[in-house]
Amino acid sequence: MVRLIMGVKGSGKTKQLIELINNAAKDEPGNVVCIEANRNMTYDIHYHIRLIDAQEYKLNNYDLFRGFISGLCAGNYDITHVFIDNLCKTVGREVDAETETFLNWLDVFGEKNNVKFTVTVSADPSLATEGMQKFL
Repeated sequence: MVRLIMGVKGSGKTKQLIELINNAAKDEPGNVVCIEANRNMTYDIHYHIRLIDAQEYKLNNYDLFRGFISGLCAGNYDITHVFIDNLCKTVGREVDAETETFLNWLDVFGEKNNVKFTVTVSADPSLATEGMQKFL
């Protein structure tokens, strides 16, 4: 399952994401992971959440991101929810067909491995492709 949160800068996406992450820390039966473009949320999220700075791993394209997420789940079968903050900024792209392809891959991967994904994208929701609309 993939949930997409889109909005322009300053629209409250990160605040909403922090609330969702902290609720997941209490409610999820397994481990919760948050991947962010930088370490802005260090003091805002529950200490049980595994916070990953994507810059440390140079996750600057969707293929690397796929491999990274696959490796996370291969190394820890207890992950039940992965939060990805500011996806397009992390990979250095604008919202495009590749973003849709990646979100579809996340959806299939999540169903197969019983992992939920919540992703934020800093862009106007009207820029979401038709295929991305189902995740909003």
